[in-house]
Amino acid sequence: MQRETHLELMIDLALKAGAAIDAVYRTDFDAEDKGDGSPVTAADTEAEAIIEAGLRAAQPDIPILAEEAASEGRIPELGDRFFLVDPLDGTREFVSRNGEFTVNIALIDHGRPISGVVYAPAIDKLYHGAMGEGAFYQEVAPGQARADAEHPHEIEARSSFHKNLTAVASRSHRSPETDALLERIGVKECTPAGSSLKFCLLAQGSADVYPRLGRTMEWDTGAGQAVLEAAGGRVDILEGQNEAGPLTYGKKDRGFDNPHFIAWGR
Repeated sequence: MQRETHLELMIDLALKAGAAIDAVYRTDFDAEDKGDGSPVTAADTEAEAIIEAGLRAAQPDIPILAEEAASEGRIPELGDRFFLVDPLDGTREFVSRNGEFTVNIALIDHGRPISGVVYAPAIDKLYHGAMGEGAFYQEVAPGQARADAEHPHEIEARSSFHKNLTAVASRSHRSPETDALLERIGVKECTPAGSSLKFCLLAQGSADVYPRLGRTMEWDTGAGQAVLEAAGGRVDILEGQNEAGPLTYGKKDRGFDNPHFIAWGR
């Protein structure tokens, strides 16, 4: 299956998962705490089941690293190519009902996210992109046929002059260290945002930089990084105050958590 076809499969499954999430979102749902203290809902598990079943049916030879399965210790041998799934990124945003939660699916090849989909069903926003093929945005409501939605249009990260920068930062995980970094690199304005939408704001040219000095997992970032890099941006590891090369994936020795990183527009 070609990369373009992989991406179409991932888009289709993200939309199906988003519709299932939206159905739960409209109910008086309950949230439970996982072993790490993070919340989980029926929407997380239902969405992951939809995505995993669809990927296995279409691409049985490509392993899947998915958040809820991993939290239960179900981690396959990944090899050089695998799907990376966060069925509901921003569960805290889901529980607080602010709409800033997403379905994330990425395809990883030799440590790099080569294609990805980010879908925010509560606000009808679909982002997708693939290496060498560009990044795109489309408004698609949950349950709406994609063919009936507006035509997708290409998005590009914007160039910055490294002064008076606009940053996006986590709504739930802001820290004094992040504030100090923002001041050091010359950020004039900072917009809070939830989930992987921060990468997408950079990808569509609405902001310049997104630093993350707190803990994230690979499934939190893979799809957003794929979209941003397809739009011309980059995501680099931060070692102290220095950028130390691209954020990569398949870090089994770290338990699939990420080091600190900084994401930039073009």
